[in-house]
Amino acid sequence: MKKVKGKQGSVTNLTSLASLKNELIGSIGTERRDRYENELKIEVLQELMREIRKKRKLSQEELGNIVGVKRAQISKIESGYSNISLNTIAKIFAALDAKIKISVELEEGNKFELL
Repeated sequence: MKKVKGKQGSVTNLTSLASLKNELIGSIGTERRDRYENELKIEVLQELMREIRKKRKLSQEELGNIVGVKRAQISKIESGYSNISLNTIAKIFAALDAKIKISVELEEGNKFELL
């Protein structure tokens, strides 16, 4: 931990992001930390879908028509208000002309790549 003088002359403790996460959310491997990390990955995936859709100059309605869902469903997926199936994820990325890979790694060290 590093101590630095702030604007008002007070001493502020600086720490790493990892140690802040450990302190505020819990250590790696705890249920709370695992839930946080999984939610973060889903949020990144949703943002990625939105950015690719915009880059491809598709509206939510146009993407929904290609995928076979309504515009509202695309909106919910991009906004995080919807649980999304692997099938829908695959359809969306295929419609966006993007490849996806999903890895499953077992504790024994076996690793499988899907899609």
